[in-house]
Amino acid sequence: QAQVLAESGGGVVPPGGSLALSCRLSEYIDANYCVGWYRQAPGKKRGGVATIDRGDVVTYLDLVKGRFSISKDNAKNILYLQMENLKPEDTATYYCAADSRGYCSFEDPGYLEIWGQGTLVTVSP
Repeated sequence: QAQVLAESGGGVVPPGGSLALSCRLSEYIDANYCVGWYRQAPGKKRGGVATIDRGDVVTYLDLVKGRFSISKDNAKNILYLQMENLKPEDTATYYCAADSRGYCSFEDPGYLEIWGQGTLVTVSP
């Protein structure tokens, strides 16, 4: 998978803490692309956390609704994930992704065209 995205913002936080992740998107990634955040915990499959599909359709994983917020700064071409009230089960490597076909699947992200290198989020006392 091509890696032309750059995430930042991971780290270690206590339960209840907050973190903000950023992903600098390549210049050619425009409004026709879907963009999203995915995560993978040790021993588990990579799955969707929050996505913005073509047409600005936003979807969240049920487990993070009300705690996480995805947004995109179109002028700077940066994707954000604001995470509040973090829980130990949120511990994972977080990846941003994009796809020119406009739909970013939560369950089957393996086909997505473009990925970042990942940033580790650890929620621990």
